[in-house]
Amino acid sequence: MRLSFKEIYKQLYQILRNYDFPEERARLISRTHTQSSCDGVYSHGLNRFPSFIDYVERGLIDVAAEPEKVGAFRVLERWNGNLAPGVSNAHHCMERAMTLAREHTIGCVALRNTNHWMRGGTYGWQAADAGKIALCFTNTKRNMPPWGGRENRIGNNPFIIAIPREEGHVVLDMATSQFSFGKMNTYKLNNELLPVAGGWDRDGNLTRDPEKILATGHALPVGYWKGSALTIVLDMLAALLSGGNPTHRIDDDEEIAICQVFICIDPEKFADGDLKNQLLDEIINHVHNVSPMQDGERTYYPGERTLATRKDHLEHGIPVDESVWETIVQLAPESR
Repeated sequence: MRLSFKEIYKQLYQILRNYDFPEERARLISRTHTQSSCDGVYSHGLNRFPSFIDYVERGLIDVAAEPEKVGAFRVLERWNGNLAPGVSNAHHCMERAMTLAREHTIGCVALRNTNHWMRGGTYGWQAADAGKIALCFTNTKRNMPPWGGRENRIGNNPFIIAIPREEGHVVLDMATSQFSFGKMNTYKLNNELLPVAGGWDRDGNLTRDPEKILATGHALPVGYWKGSALTIVLDMLAALLSGGNPTHRIDDDEEIAICQVFICIDPEKFADGDLKNQLLDEIINHVHNVSPMQDGERTYYPGERTLATRKDHLEHGIPVDESVWETIVQLAPESR
């Protein structure tokens, strides 16, 4: 089934207001979940919304709490999220990082004691839409084994890089696992195998079957040992800069009180606009102008397919899993 952006947004907004979310916060979170599905990231859009409400019902998320600044060191600030919704905390901290960048060329905000930010790329697009370069990352609970290990000890810590561009922003949004768990769940819902191996089954064999990987919780680090190393250092930086919990202190059942880092650079302070656009276009054209590995295929820059998906979904409606939508509708005030 396909639904319009407006229809989905309105449904989510009404649910959040019924759970006593302040109006502007309800608008922000509803728009963020809807936009994620509109951009094709269903795993952290509508599909994640029922889990988010479950955390609210269990008191793991404080719907009215506000983040507070707990330290300032010129271009670097520390904030405590006070277990407020991860989306509103992350949006606030990216805005603050942009403010610091406007003043100092570069700004960094490290956030602790927050909740899941849903789709990490949201905050890359947020910065790019404001003309800013951004890097951000988060730690998570233990959901991957370090390379060579049999037990989950590291997180698939998402990493985002965004570069503004007039003809379409460049936004890298990647988990440090080959596939995020949300993405694997989407494949499972569609009864599809992963295109490449994404983790280990109970016998310790790499597999493309998302159901078997979800059963073990043993995701494959992207780049094998390199991805394992990357996720370890991202966890170190998130905890060190924020003064918050590293992965091994985060509850494996309730993924709360995590850490995030938002770094922003203002290119207007040092870059010639025409030169920047020319350089980015040259790089993208060089990537595009290559013979495809297989007939009918082509190459893309990070974020390019997201823009195409967004355009299609705004014109023709956003694909929605019927069972997911039914669960969401049951959360509405008139259904309770």
